[in-house]
Amino acid sequence: MSRVRKEDFLESIRYKLYAIIMPKKIIQEVAMPPTRKPFTRFSRYVSSAAGHPLGFIAACLIILVWAASGKYFAYSNTWQLVINTGTTIVTFLMVFLIQNTQNRDSAAMQIKLDELIRTDKEAHNALLDLEELTEHELEVLRAKYELLAAEAREALRKGKKDTGRPEVK
Repeated sequence: MSRVRKEDFLESIRYKLYAIIMPKKIIQEVAMPPTRKPFTRFSRYVSSAAGHPLGFIAACLIILVWAASGKYFAYSNTWQLVINTGTTIVTFLMVFLIQNTQNRDSAAMQIKLDELIRTDKEAHNALLDLEELTEHELEVLRAKYELLAAEAREALRKGKKDTGRPEVK
């Protein structure tokens, strides 16, 4: 068993005290250092901006300007090619940026769920890291939980409670 260094112990106590006395936003700033990777910062910013109502309004304005300029360019093939090329490039790049953000969010969610399972005394620790199982293994587990759900619904129909911790068979 490894010894806990005095500094690490004091650091953990400090964060626990922060959690009690400091507002949530400040805790996040203290506990989580800012991301230093430029691509991560960029993808977060772009994903946030693209999902913001102003991002949608900007896209609509670009389309309106393009449509209004059609008469000036005599609705030529080049005029149509500009919007087609622009939207294709933006869509192609946004797929990667949004996927990067989704991957990071999904990984964070999995860690949070794993921590909840880990801290519950009666939780099944075998459910940790489920995303690494094969499709077949996931289907077997899902079928077991579907059976528990069906049993709980049947209990409700009979006027019984559906609470408690039934065993996973």
